[in-house]
Amino acid sequence: MTEPPFKVAHLSELPQFTNPDGTELTYDFRMVRLPLGVGSFGINAMRALNAGGVVVPEHVELDEGGRHEELYYVARGAARFTIDGESVDAPEGTFVFVPDPASSRAAVADEAGTVVLGIGGEPGVAFTPSTWEAAWSSG
Repeated sequence: MTEPPFKVAHLSELPQFTNPDGTELTYDFRMVRLPLGVGSFGINAMRALNAGGVVVPEHVELDEGGRHEELYYVARGAARFTIDGESVDAPEGTFVFVPDPASSRAAVADEAGTVVLGIGGEPGVAFTPSTWEAAWSSG
């Protein structure tokens, strides 16, 4: 039997990942890229467990071993991003683009269950996963 030319997964079907060191996350992290076999860009889904909770952990892409620009999409709920100290309100349906890998970025949920997709890659080069992905995918 031939495999179909596509893959489908509901957010709830994607594996839930935990910190490689075993500590509990303060948000629900679902890796999308590996389970679906996406090879040309990184993509993850993060869901806040409660209002005021982390939905995108604070990070700088350069510190994560990459030079990825990142696009965030608020798929459900609402979030408040902080990018290099500037606050950005992002209700459901909002895109937030952070092109500079040296920029600090984070988001907290305004509503419990807020879901944010993070999509990234380095402009002009073939996609290379961030160094953290190998540790998390085995967690």
